Amino acid sequence: MHSEKVQTLPKLKSLNKRKKIGIIGGTFNPIHNGHLFIADQVRSQLGLEKVYFMPDFIPPHVDHKDAIDADDRVNMVNLAINDNDKFDIEMLEIINRGKSYTYNTMVVLKRRHPDYEYYFIIGGDMVEYLPKWYRVDDLFKLTHFVGVRRENYPMSTNYPVIWVDVAKLDISSTLIRKLVSNHQSIRYLVPDAVLKYIKEHHLYE
Repeated sequence: MHSEKVQTLPKLKSLNKRKKIGIIGGTFNPIHNGHLFIADQVRSQLGLEKVYFMPDFIPPHVDHKDAIDADDRVNMVNLAINDNDKFDIEMLEIINRGKSYTYNTMVVLKRRHPDYEYYFIIGGDMVEYLPKWYRVDDLFKLTHFVGVRRENYPMSTNYPVIWVDVAKLDISSTLIRKLVSNHQSIRYLVPDAVLKYIKEHHLYE
């Protein structure tokens, strides 16, 4: 009796492996070194393949009159991330225009990239507001939430937030706008290319 040699196919693990992708959303008015530092730290600590910066067109919780034109904010994001191949930009909310609801955005992104496992990065101060987010329970089915710990903000939440420790950089877009309007230096608070763009386009003056 001859026994047939059974040929086994190699396991295609690589085809089934989901890519861990971070998203950090915001108005980025303007983007600054604090945003970049947080994104890089979270990417490193969680082993993310890439972090996408996702500017919103009109944030649902911010007075849109406070934000400069979306084109300028997008241009500054591109300038800020240009030298890091682990960073990219997600333009969906800008393209869609209107108010930006994270749930609607994530539905589209998951449909476009079913092999991506998303990690949505927010500040620890935003975690307590999660119950107020639009369709937040359904949103947690689409993405993991990563909370960056902040001093004086509680870590208690009923949601499965992944907490990450990041050294504190006391930089904010509000501070930068205030310094510019008072004709003070913002060097070392934003990338040099962003600083040059703000000066050349007379932003926040």
